[in-house]
Amino acid sequence: MSFIHDDFMLHSTVAKRLYHEFAEGLPIIDYHCHLPVQKIAENHRFADAFELFLGGDHYKWRLMRTNGIGETYITGEADGYEKWLAFCRTLPLAVGNPLYHWTHLELKRYFGVDELLSEKNAKAVWDHIDAMLKRPEFSARGLIRQSNVEVVCTTDAPGDTLEHHEKLQDFEVRVVPAFRPDLSKVTPGLTKDMDFFHDHGCRLSDHAVDAIDDETVEKLIFLGREYASRGRVKQLHFGALRNNNRRMFEKLGPDTGFDSIHDFPLAAGLAKILDGLEREDLLPKTILYCLNPKDNHVLGTMLGCFQKGPARGKIQFGSGWWFNDQRDGMQEQMKALANLGMLSSFVGMLTDSRSFVSYPRHEYFRRILCDLLGSWVERGEYPEDYALLGQSVRGICYQNAKDYFAF
Repeated sequence: MSFIHDDFMLHSTVAKRLYHEFAEGLPIIDYHCHLPVQKIAENHRFADAFELFLGGDHYKWRLMRTNGIGETYITGEADGYEKWLAFCRTLPLAVGNPLYHWTHLELKRYFGVDELLSEKNAKAVWDHIDAMLKRPEFSARGLIRQSNVEVVCTTDAPGDTLEHHEKLQDFEVRVVPAFRPDLSKVTPGLTKDMDFFHDHGCRLSDHAVDAIDDETVEKLIFLGREYASRGRVKQLHFGALRNNNRRMFEKLGPDTGFDSIHDFPLAAGLAKILDGLEREDLLPKTILYCLNPKDNHVLGTMLGCFQKGPARGKIQFGSGWWFNDQRDGMQEQMKALANLGMLSSFVGMLTDSRSFVSYPRHEYFRRILCDLLGSWVERGEYPEDYALLGQSVRGICYQNAKDYFAF
């Protein structure tokens, strides 16, 4: 049997039925990602397997460094094949790491590669991918089409001209900007940028919150008012400690694999933000993400304080993010939400990636969801009602996001 087989990660009869009947094949709404919109607009062609699989992917870079691979073969001067070979030497040792699953899902879903990647078959797989990348369906747009993506929300800074979004009017997949202002530069003048983004289809904002002081609370309340007046969803990402290795940051810049989980106090500051907006009846739809799993139950209980109709799940507990984007992290986030709120209203998975072949992570999430639900049914903790379960699975995997963001 292939490693990535039809029932991969599905450990019960119920899980298999839920996945194959209700989750498999649903479209993807990628409401938070870091795909470079210029590459989509220009329909970029990838030079080789290194550029496609390893270029800009700091998840893989961290793993290679841990395996003792020198920086020359990660972000340095070595050629693409040498870097690919170094990765192929590393991957077989990644037992328990989601990269082992992600990589083999990517290889199978896009390139039909069923072999386990290693140093032994690195050249053969490299050549196979190289031949396929010459075909039109392996361009940037082609890969998005292959992935059954319905909407892509890129991440864009105020002041961006959005010229590349304007070039995508002929692309059948809807690609819209998401507003990502730097909290240190929040000024009233941002409202013009908000209007400009709104005119280009923007319906989401995103903020990285690395600590909550009075100034941050004030800025997020100001932004929340503006988002509410425009019907925009606000996303708040809590708990990253960035650029910890100063020497490597100075050499390579941000987003190169030197960030970690932070542990700052969250609850009191978050309550001030949400309550400050609710007092004015200007609390927009909001998605809360925590990088530190110690905060799962903080968010799981906090959102219940501010739910309000007619929106279903107005305040969302966001999917397992970054270092929690793995089986245990996803399960713990969903268990907390189920225990403390309503899992069935969850807007589900996001890609949060710069890679055009990262969409199988949605399949990974869907399999984990169905396996979790199946385990509850198998233990007699939830009825084997496929109409009800199927509605929840379809909602979490697709329909809830479509409704919540009004795409």
